[in-house]
Amino acid sequence: MNIRDIAKLAGVSVSTVSKIVNKKDASISNETRERVLKIVHEYNYTPYSATINTATTTGSIGILIDSSNSVDQALNGVIDYAQQNGYSPIVFNSLDDQKQELKNITALVTKQVDGIIWAPISERSLINLKHIETLSTPLVLIGQWEQSLSLSLPYEELSYYLTKQLIEKKHKKIACIIREDKTKDAFIAGYKQALFDHNLKFHESMIIHHLDYSINDSIIEKQISGFVSSDFYKSIELYNLTMQSGLECPKDYSLLSIHDDADTMFQSYLDNISTVSINNKNFGEYVCRSLIDIITRGQEPKPFHQEMVLHNLKSIGSPAENERPTILVVGSMNMDTYLYSSNLPHNGSTNFLTNLSKRPGGKGLNQAIGTAKLGHQVRLIGSVGADSDSNTMFQELRKNGINTEGISRSDDIETGQAYIFVESSGDSMISILPGANTELSPIVIKENHNLFSNVGFCLIQTEIPIETVEEACLFAKENGIKTILKPSASKKIPDSLLTKIDYFVPNEDELSAVCPNFKTIKEKAEHLISKGVENVIVTLGKQGVFLKNVDQEKYFPAADFSTVDSTGASDAFISALSAYLLRDYCLEKAIQIAIYAAGFLVSRDGITNALVDRTTLESYIAKNDSNLLLKD
Repeated sequence: MNIRDIAKLAGVSVSTVSKIVNKKDASISNETRERVLKIVHEYNYTPYSATINTATTTGSIGILIDSSNSVDQALNGVIDYAQQNGYSPIVFNSLDDQKQELKNITALVTKQVDGIIWAPISERSLINLKHIETLSTPLVLIGQWEQSLSLSLPYEELSYYLTKQLIEKKHKKIACIIREDKTKDAFIAGYKQALFDHNLKFHESMIIHHLDYSINDSIIEKQISGFVSSDFYKSIELYNLTMQSGLECPKDYSLLSIHDDADTMFQSYLDNISTVSINNKNFGEYVCRSLIDIITRGQEPKPFHQEMVLHNLKSIGSPAENERPTILVVGSMNMDTYLYSSNLPHNGSTNFLTNLSKRPGGKGLNQAIGTAKLGHQVRLIGSVGADSDSNTMFQELRKNGINTEGISRSDDIETGQAYIFVESSGDSMISILPGANTELSPIVIKENHNLFSNVGFCLIQTEIPIETVEEACLFAKENGIKTILKPSASKKIPDSLLTKIDYFVPNEDELSAVCPNFKTIKEKAEHLISKGVENVIVTLGKQGVFLKNVDQEKYFPAADFSTVDSTGASDAFISALSAYLLRDYCLEKAIQIAIYAAGFLVSRDGITNALVDRTTLESYIAKNDSNLLLKD
């Protein structure tokens, strides 16, 4: 700090400062004199600083810290090492104040310390390097600075290491939780580099600054499968938030974090969260050793090395979708309006309703929720409008843990509508306004080709354009996926499509519409088999189910359930059929289990709320037909 610096800070001329410090200030006002002297004292200015003997060794080390950093343990390491090696540490705290930081620097300069360790507040602080450099005082900076003599904990390398651990476990949707301090940029840089080196795309939305309950939706919807975190306390917060939604680590997501090993709090979390420990005290010792090496031997320091080992593997696993094959549903999404009356409407009569309700539906949505309730990972490809009905559907899907990445919104057309008339006997009839379902084109299937990976079954219905059905079946076949087709609202199925179907599941009316030139159910099924269908499974309501393939022909009786509403019975049947085939049950047992699932649905009102969950279904079967749950 020289006289010009003091004059600038005080807003006076150099000669005015000179007169005041040399007590030749009779002509200067008291106000100016006091202001200048205050600055002279604050910044430790002396007019005789040029005569200081910088060759003298004082045996002291100056330490400039900033309390806004986590420096406690690092400072302890510096002090311990300095004292063990015969140096007296002089510590100044800048308190995150740029002016105080400059005052601390000038104070250290006047004390003729042998060397200085400095953790600058910011890049702007480095302008004050000139005050240290004029005296040629050895200096080590703490932090990520361009200056060669700067040391830092390797947050970039730590982040890279954690991200790589998840990538090696086949995670592709990795989020980065950061601490809002000076380590932030380095941690993000390591995360981004790891993604780049492994050909994964970086998305700004995956940088997480704050946590709330919406993070659970991101996990449930499979938008995030793993997290790397620079903040152990935020890692604990995430762990607790997800538990409140029934999510488990690493079953539903993976979590890796860094942790200061001097922090002994929350030991139970340390036992459950996979971490790499950083040792700030060791780092402080290394910084002090490096400075002493400069002072005594003129030897420049090497970067600080941090051992990187996960202390446990409790919270890291493969992505949930990679653990077992997923079920992919491609189909319609409607807002269902239920109209209840004593009789179904018919021509020439006025029909009075007894009740009315609206619920999310459509065969695609119903089957997605049905399979999810039976314990499988489910993805849905569909199309909705940009209206309030679509928001209701997304909420219903998220509630059931369904991956909605394949659902597109149309700005030009509203969400599909279905009007379902239900009479007191349980029989029903449906009228559909397709709406946005018509926008589900083959292009949408191609754009979502990634959703066909690691899929065991693809459930498809013909309430969407037939060319889209065929494109989805083609993609499924190319990826070795079994297909189940429900020929709803369709009178003709192209022969080219039939060759791609593993399980064709019509009701009796749909079978007749597809095969109008044959009389019996058996003849119609045989015709479909001749066209390339592997299995024909005809649902016959209260008469049960008929199975036909090249090896067998068999009728299965219906389950003994009273009928309240038969709407959606086939959706419940197909959901359970695919769920239990995917669990390696033989086809006959899967059909019988699916019949029970359909029975549960018809005995209840509605569809999505009436679809049975796995626990309820298997508990009922265990009491009534226990051998059915035993695999052959």
